[in-house]
Amino acid sequence: MNLPSKKSVVDALVLVAKGILMGTANKIPGVSGGIIALVFGFYHKLIQSFQNLNINAFNQILNFQFKSFWRYINGSFLSLVFGGVVISYFSVSLLLDYLFKINETIVIACFFGMILASLILIIKKIDSWEKSVYFFTALGFVAGLSLSFVRPMDENDNLFFIFFCGIISVSGMTVPGLSGSFLLLVLGNYNLLLVDAVNKLYYVISEIIFLNFTPFTEPYTRRFLVIISFFTLGSLFGLVIFSNILKFILDKFPNQTISTIIGFISGTLILIYPWKVKEYLYDVHGNLMTNSVGNGIFSNFKYYLPNVYESKTYFEFFSIIFGIIIILVLNHYEKRKEI
Repeated sequence: MNLPSKKSVVDALVLVAKGILMGTANKIPGVSGGIIALVFGFYHKLIQSFQNLNINAFNQILNFQFKSFWRYINGSFLSLVFGGVVISYFSVSLLLDYLFKINETIVIACFFGMILASLILIIKKIDSWEKSVYFFTALGFVAGLSLSFVRPMDENDNLFFIFFCGIISVSGMTVPGLSGSFLLLVLGNYNLLLVDAVNKLYYVISEIIFLNFTPFTEPYTRRFLVIISFFTLGSLFGLVIFSNILKFILDKFPNQTISTIIGFISGTLILIYPWKVKEYLYDVHGNLMTNSVGNGIFSNFKYYLPNVYESKTYFEFFSIIFGIIIILVLNHYEKRKEI
């Protein structure tokens, strides 16, 4: 039996690490996991793999041609990337929840640095800055900035709407710069799908590991499992739809597509700006308005300038620099691998 080489093992671990970064980025409103794929050069491969989840792939499964199916969809690549995404949901995402409670600004500052570094690297991908490229950059900027100030909807657990949320949320993985988690925030279902549902799924899996199946008898838990199922189906449907559209656009208009992404990322940078506080809706009597599960209804962000006379501000600036370093180090590894 041939053992995998040291290089192939390292490459596999790096791909898992990128998946973890994608999964982590997808959870932060204003951050897109697709940016990670674009910056580190596996975006086209990812979109092509998604595109191959089609009728031909389905027929291969029906004909028990599993090896052919696995090669056709680039299964090894997808399993490593999504293995990292899944790991992030049950490790880094839980750590992020904890860190957000300690100091949200420092965490956001790190992601702000990552987005800034990613933006610079994406700009370098433009072959020629012609008039149409400037136009689509401006168009993307206006679209991104407009979306940043949209008022969120109320939480809605209707299953058809949950399926639609799944379609929309996956855009963050397929469309660089478009944050799926922020769109869920706008649709009112961020807490329901990326906080409550993930925590409930973690609870169910942890109980199953110890052969405890009582969660399936709990009506509240069963409700969340149905919600997760519809959300997952919507996400898979969205992957196939978006990947086919994006593959066509990228092949036909590469510079215009990348420039639109650059503009869109620039326009939505305000969402990941570290120095802000959340504002919530209050009724006419001054009472906090809550959704169906008791969470405050998010209204928008209130932005402020950092206070340079406070020591914590310098930690926040260092966090931005640290985020930039993370992206540049990973990008340097990619360039060395190509040599």
